[in-house]
Amino acid sequence: MASDIEIARKAGIKPISEIAEKLNIPFDDLELYGKYKAKLPLKLIDPGKIKNRKLVLVSAISPTPAGEGKTTISIGLSEGLNRIGKQTTVVLREPSLGPVFGIKGGATGGGHSQVIPMEDINLHFTGDFAAIEKANNLLAALIDNNIQHNNRSLDIDPRTVHWKRVMDMNDRSLRNIIVGLGGTTSGVPRETGFNITAASEIMAILCLAEDFKDLKKRLGNIFIGYTHDKKPVFARDLNAQGAMAALLKDAIKPNLVQTLEGNPAIIHGGPFANIAQGTNSVLATKMGLSLSDYVVTEAGFGFDLGAEKFLDIKCVSSGLEPQAAVLVATVRALKYHGEVPVGDLNKPDVEAVRRGIENLEKHVENMKKFNVCPVVAINRFVSDTDEEISVIKEKCKELGVKAAVADVWARGGEGAEELARLVTEAAESCTSSMKPLYDWNWSVEKKIETIAKEIYGAKAIDYTPQARKDLKVVAELGLDDKAVCIAKTQKSLSDNPKLLGRPENFVVTVREIEIAAGAGFIVPVTGNIMRMPGLPVTPAAENIDIDEEGRISGLF
Repeated sequence: MASDIEIARKAGIKPISEIAEKLNIPFDDLELYGKYKAKLPLKLIDPGKIKNRKLVLVSAISPTPAGEGKTTISIGLSEGLNRIGKQTTVVLREPSLGPVFGIKGGATGGGHSQVIPMEDINLHFTGDFAAIEKANNLLAALIDNNIQHNNRSLDIDPRTVHWKRVMDMNDRSLRNIIVGLGGTTSGVPRETGFNITAASEIMAILCLAEDFKDLKKRLGNIFIGYTHDKKPVFARDLNAQGAMAALLKDAIKPNLVQTLEGNPAIIHGGPFANIAQGTNSVLATKMGLSLSDYVVTEAGFGFDLGAEKFLDIKCVSSGLEPQAAVLVATVRALKYHGEVPVGDLNKPDVEAVRRGIENLEKHVENMKKFNVCPVVAINRFVSDTDEEISVIKEKCKELGVKAAVADVWARGGEGAEELARLVTEAAESCTSSMKPLYDWNWSVEKKIETIAKEIYGAKAIDYTPQARKDLKVVAELGLDDKAVCIAKTQKSLSDNPKLLGRPENFVVTVREIEIAAGAGFIVPVTGNIMRMPGLPVTPAAENIDIDEEGRISGLF
């Protein structure tokens, strides 16, 4: 059986100019990054066209550690829609090197449902992550420099600075560090740390910004800390926003690539959904809707994470609204929620699927809370049996939700034609409008409680003393009217990764609350979730190599 990278290499990749022609983009508007990648200028976004196009959101049930193939389904669905005559662009997030070298591997799809050039996209791509990292770390350097130089100092209290540096790598050793050691010329010693780049507020800002003006305003609104006399300090007080925006001048532009079947794909931004908002940029989504009749986009991890944030944060902020939503389910994940060990998920077990089906049921209920029209995509694996798939179909029929088996890994777009027809029917016949779960003007506690109780199924919220202090800071800064972006494990509907299936009567513990004033939300951090992940016992990096001809192996 051919690996993903072998399948990708055998595909007849086309010059990016040919892909642009399908979207009626003039060659002179392409900012080329070699033969097969290009950035798209923001002038191609047409607000007048967006409102008449169809946006399809792809989410999933709670995943196994390896994920359930949302990206693979998103790509395959876009291929299927193009096959049935719907001009479609898939719009995705950029992969982070953390998962690529960690446990999940790449994020360009799989099998015969991929975006290419696979190696480029999974590694440095067009340099967007590097630009975000540099903009983030420039602000960190400016903060420490201001603390160092008393003659131009804002009198920032180092103890109140929570802004961290970032790196696009899973490196637990950098979570908590001390900077400024080495004497008076090396800075003022203070405790700080690193987050992964995907969790940077700069990433969130880039993905929510509407244009350069909005980008600079958001960058200037980043909250840094307090002066010694308790006055709040923002990035604009350091005159940082101009230089930071300059570093992002190319990164703000969406990237055009292609699918294995030669259809357009736009890839831009890469926030994780468990520690950030988990969706690609507003600009990329609007770009896709300006250039094609249908856009298929995905939101990270389960519906409780990426999709909730897509609908409550991205859509409310930008005015976007999906006409259909696809929930990806797999036999493997349902057996996992039926308490089958990860090593045994390939073994047939109909009863385990029945035990785990309650997880799918809860996610379907959550979709309906937002008033979106749902379709279930059963992402077929080679090990799945017809009996196991029938259990999922029967449950979907009972829930009144249409479902289709998507065999896109093995068959590409051909394996998604039935799903494409169901999605088209939902998108073109659905008369309901998306309804956010909460009003941004509610109190912070009410917003957190609404998400935890309605979406996760919690019975109560517990705040640590630190979280209570953080709530007071949010109120003092007048940021109560911001959205809520909860950082939570993806492995469970609860904040405890060991509670699988559909847990009930649990308490969500908010450990602390981070402020992302520039992005326009606050981040309640729950359970043991970390914004700098660590590598697994056996990292994927151990299997990645490059030969004398420059061919990379081991990416998946």
